[in-house]
Amino acid sequence: MKQAIAYAFGGVCDSTLTAKTANGVLAAAGYADAMMTRYIVENGAIRDDLLSRTQLQDWVDGLDPLTGERRGYDLESPVADLVLDATINAPKSFSIAAMLDGELNVAYEDLQDRLRDRIIKLWQTELNARRGKGGSIREDLARVEVVELKHERSRSLDPHKHRHLWLNVKVKGVDGKWSNVDTRVALRFQNVINAEGDLASRTDPAWITALAAKGFTLNSQGEIEQLEKLVRPLSKRSAQIEANKAVRTQWWKSQYSGQEPSRDVLNQIDRWAWAQGRPNKPGELDEDVWQNTIVTEIAAVDSTVANQNRAPVRPTPVALSAVDRELVAAKAVVDADRRSTGTGGRFSVFDVRAGVLRALAASGVMAEREDLADLVDTLTDAAISTHTVNLLDETDSPQHVKRLMATSTAIAKVSLARQLEAMPDTGAGLAEAKIERLAKIIEPDRMLDSGQRLGAAAIAGTQPLVTISGAAGAGKTTMLKVASAALRGGGRQMIIVAPTKKASSVAGRETDSKASSLHQLLHEYGWRWNANTAGQPVWTRLNIGETDPISGITYSGPRHTRLRSGDRIVVDEAGMLELEAANALVTLARQTGTGIAVVGDEYQAMPVGHSGAMAAMKRRSGTYVELTNIHRFKDADWAKLTLELRNANGAEAAWMVANKLISTTHVELSSDSESAEKLMVDHWFETTGKSETIALVTATNEQAQTVSEAIQRRRIESGAIKADRIAVGRDSQPLHEGDVVQTRRNQSSSGVQNRQLWTVKRIDDAGLVLASTTDTGDLHRVDRRYAAENVQLGYATTVYGIQGETTDRSIVGPGVDAAGLYVGLTRGRADNRVVVVSPSVNAARNDLVDMMCRGTVEDSIDASRIAARFDLARSARQTAAIHHPERRQNSNTLQ
Repeated sequence: MKQAIAYAFGGVCDSTLTAKTANGVLAAAGYADAMMTRYIVENGAIRDDLLSRTQLQDWVDGLDPLTGERRGYDLESPVADLVLDATINAPKSFSIAAMLDGELNVAYEDLQDRLRDRIIKLWQTELNARRGKGGSIREDLARVEVVELKHERSRSLDPHKHRHLWLNVKVKGVDGKWSNVDTRVALRFQNVINAEGDLASRTDPAWITALAAKGFTLNSQGEIEQLEKLVRPLSKRSAQIEANKAVRTQWWKSQYSGQEPSRDVLNQIDRWAWAQGRPNKPGELDEDVWQNTIVTEIAAVDSTVANQNRAPVRPTPVALSAVDRELVAAKAVVDADRRSTGTGGRFSVFDVRAGVLRALAASGVMAEREDLADLVDTLTDAAISTHTVNLLDETDSPQHVKRLMATSTAIAKVSLARQLEAMPDTGAGLAEAKIERLAKIIEPDRMLDSGQRLGAAAIAGTQPLVTISGAAGAGKTTMLKVASAALRGGGRQMIIVAPTKKASSVAGRETDSKASSLHQLLHEYGWRWNANTAGQPVWTRLNIGETDPISGITYSGPRHTRLRSGDRIVVDEAGMLELEAANALVTLARQTGTGIAVVGDEYQAMPVGHSGAMAAMKRRSGTYVELTNIHRFKDADWAKLTLELRNANGAEAAWMVANKLISTTHVELSSDSESAEKLMVDHWFETTGKSETIALVTATNEQAQTVSEAIQRRRIESGAIKADRIAVGRDSQPLHEGDVVQTRRNQSSSGVQNRQLWTVKRIDDAGLVLASTTDTGDLHRVDRRYAAENVQLGYATTVYGIQGETTDRSIVGPGVDAAGLYVGLTRGRADNRVVVVSPSVNAARNDLVDMMCRGTVEDSIDASRIAARFDLARSARQTAAIHHPERRQNSNTLQ
């Protein structure tokens, strides 16, 4: 659920309109019917009525839509949530089935009705308001209200039935008072809501039986097996529609110079783009034409799927008594653990419950939801007691508090700490005078600063573990180049590894050192990591002479990189080092007599897996060096301010930095997310028009793709790229010759790496030819299958895609976290700015302070216990006067 409503009302998802003002919702209502259904859940009973657009506006604004009476206190903050949005979604093959068969359409609508009723009842029983001083008392809810929006099609007018549920933040407690829902609980409970959708779509008896009567079955991924093959052709058609729209918009603007198309014009363009290339193009879209055309196109792909006389099949569900309960419990914790990387490996009872629901959904059972209730509770208890440790001693912790940790993650934290403590505290750094002499030979036009000299001396020395932490632009690459030369001079080698292949390749090339990804090095030395039956990655190590269970090849030891005692493994971008890989690395170093140098910045991007490894290694290093002199930026004052941004610990420091960012014109205000995205797009065209480079940094991959698609459309409209040749990228995204794209998976056969940026040089039947954005002569070919799964537009990217890059300018989008803000504002040599969605400078200042707030790095079990206790302290606690005591407190308290 987000404060921004992702879709507008009506049958076509078309815009991003905020839910922060009633006027914004009323504008969205322009796409909808004149009346909308409101569902009222009171003490477990559901009733509904109709709201006009005016009544909807009042309802969203916190008023009783029938009497006009205000409910509770007014929301004074201009950025406060008014409604919370959840989506009832399902595999696209479900929408295709509903379109092909009227009876399945009814069955699918019924399925969504049942799921809606369950969700809104859960909101009433599981969410809460807050009472008392500081909101310390939890108030259960007697009443919640929800408006439902039904959509039949995607933005490209292809079948995609889904619904949005808008939960009004005004709720009535069991004490009869109206107030605001506890949004922290609601946001965390959304994980359960999503999992309930998975469970319903795969286990609902009426739905499964209806499919079987028509000869349809579900596969292991939850898609309708007989229709899954139609999803990609329809998605490819969607990609062509997007290209058609861009071309038509360009034509319209050429006819009406200086004007922007209205909403009605955009709707007409949508319909034209959808009809283009189809027989009997309709001038105006109507339901019958739309449905008949889609069915015709489906039949062209597979003429058998529309057969109404398909032989029925008999469902063969797994009996509840046959469910492997131990496996479901294990899968539940793996699911919760995988989603907990942003909270130090901690998760909540809600998260385990969601994991149980997902595991049951994939188990093959078929049962009414109420018949699964006791089993879900039992399995949740079993998962917690068997596979987690409890970080708190309190017995009254609310279910949303992240107080649990997977046993495997706790073991990894403890194991790393013990291994690091066992490393000898011996050795010394190389003499600084030697480093200085080497530096003058290698970089005669540069002089190393004191931090770089100390860092190079530590790396070239003999201490088993050293850490060099450096701010962005502090000259880590220059330091590594000198350290590498010093090691070679002493008959030792430096091997640079990094969490990503892209980062290690760049570092190795720039420092003239051996380089590989960390996982590649560990693989050479026998480590293997494979998921067990529960999906948990399990690390093992082969001995020489053993057979690799995956490849079937006898393991004979390392081939390409042989470590010798005294060599130095340098972990670059070490802030992204995850726990399991760190454990294996330390084991390898201890066994080979190789030293480790951890080089990176904890203030930049975190690992995809569990974090804390760099902090743990820093704390136990023989030498720790902090690089603070900035060499990247042309503006010395800006270099100083980036250090203050990096070290803005606490609200007061963050407030001062926010003021400086605003006063030095590094902040641009925008009224809403749509205009913020347009601002980023404008900056891209302005910068590239000067033949300069630019980084656009967003909070999420979805935002990056929204901005990238907007740039792509404008480039098509201007004629900079042509839409006549098209390839389908990740998530059915249209790709054209001239587009800037990003590869999202390493592929040694084609020589591309994850998160590398490319320009599409050519598209043909075999695939795409990609040219490096930094070397146009560096060409690589990927086939269409790889492109469809692993290539996306790359005009904008998240912090993970841009870390390690340097450009002329950098624009950071709204909503980033502290790492995204810091990394984003340190990419540009000459200009760095952040776009903030805010109605005023004061509000923008507050938003910037919030962005700079960092969570504590949980590098040990003790740190995680402290973080869990802080989470508990922020929560409303249940009291004896409240009617619904917390359940399921049984778990293993970590000793």
